[in-house]
Amino acid sequence: MAGGVRLNARLALPWWGLCVLAAGGALVAQALDPAALRWQPELALTQPWRCLTAAWVHLSPMHLAANLVGTALLAALGAVAGCGRRAAAAWALAWPLTPLTLLLQPALASYGGLSGWLHAGVAVAAWQLLRGDRGQRRLIGAALLAGLLAKVLLETPWLGPLRELPGWDIAIAPLAHAGGAAAGLLCALVCGVGRPAG
Repeated sequence: MAGGVRLNARLALPWWGLCVLAAGGALVAQALDPAALRWQPELALTQPWRCLTAAWVHLSPMHLAANLVGTALLAALGAVAGCGRRAAAAWALAWPLTPLTLLLQPALASYGGLSGWLHAGVAVAAWQLLRGDRGQRRLIGAALLAGLLAKVLLETPWLGPLRELPGWDIAIAPLAHAGGAAAGLLCALVCGVGRPAG
């Protein structure tokens, strides 16, 4: 332990594997037809793979770069938080659930990007800290969850399908962030994230 930070690389391997899958898929998808991969609600039942592939579709180079940086930061957070197999399983389960939450917003005709799933990962890692640790690390987990909740509420996902943000070259889908955070927390609970040996 150095400076209060614990890192167990072997424990983090499944978490890092998901990060590599997310980033690698996003890079490969740039050479593919986004229309064949992105989330479209009317195709949810007939083409269920879009619940997975939509995360790899990015609408601009800035969108891709931001999500790749987010993935790298989440890889580090997961390792420091002690996210092992249970946390990785919860995060993996949240992947297909996140776009399904978009069915709550019928006006959103299509969606792509890792950001919803990254929000799920933050929720899982925060829960790992909150439930799997003591003292200061538990407080950090609570602060992360509170910050995630505040961000989701400030994005007002109930006000419509898309938001234009200054400095961004795409519109964001706030429900994807809220849905990802909710899916991540639900999957963390179901998978027993934070219990011993997980």
